[in-house]
Amino acid sequence: MFDDVAPKYDVVNDVLSMGQTRRWRKVVVEAMDVRAGQRVLDLAAGTGTSSEPYADAGINVVACDFSLGMLKVGKRRRPDIDFIAGDATNLPFADNTFDASTISFGLRNVNEPKKALAEMLRVTKPGGKLVIAEFSQPVVPLWRTMYTEYLMRALPAIATKVSSNPDAYVYLAESIRAWPDQDHLAAWLQDSGWQDVTYRNLSGGIVAVHRAHKPLTGNGSAEAIAAHTGPVAKLRRNLPRTAR
Repeated sequence: MFDDVAPKYDVVNDVLSMGQTRRWRKVVVEAMDVRAGQRVLDLAAGTGTSSEPYADAGINVVACDFSLGMLKVGKRRRPDIDFIAGDATNLPFADNTFDASTISFGLRNVNEPKKALAEMLRVTKPGGKLVIAEFSQPVVPLWRTMYTEYLMRALPAIATKVSSNPDAYVYLAESIRAWPDQDHLAAWLQDSGWQDVTYRNLSGGIVAVHRAHKPLTGNGSAEAIAAHTGPVAKLRRNLPRTAR
């Protein structure tokens, strides 16, 4: 499905979000707060749009995604970025590889999101940070009702006009409705071994940006790491915070 929509993916996202995706991604980059010389994992990076700000700032970023179609589109546009195919539940990276990890609007597309959280914990260095941007639940009831109506009625109709695969955006709407709210995701992060978990609502809660850190020493995190150890891969390249 993602291979099919790859060519127009970024344009369609801009249309459907009324341009808000750019603002949301900017908040993620600010939350990551990384420096040149650090290594960053951008998981579910798709065509690399979310990876570009790091690369442009001279930060070593790895754009990892399960969709080869997405990666091919991204690599053609940005050959300077490292695009690597990988399964979020079994990442092809060594333990403690990245100074920071991030995933934007991709966690809900993973079959086992809790396992993906544990995998990101494994490949992030002790003390390193995680930033997640994901669709969430609007906090004002009236706004939540209006947003749900948009998701189930307007979004598929607009997608029919601008996308090569409108059915993919029916899935998008359904996956957003089924996704847990902000507090549930925060609990998942804590259960996976992440600490200092906070989140910030954007656009009235349509999106929530969660932030967390990997503990400097074992405790519960050691068990999570041991339970989800993936294959080792050498990388050539790698890079920033939010509160509720």
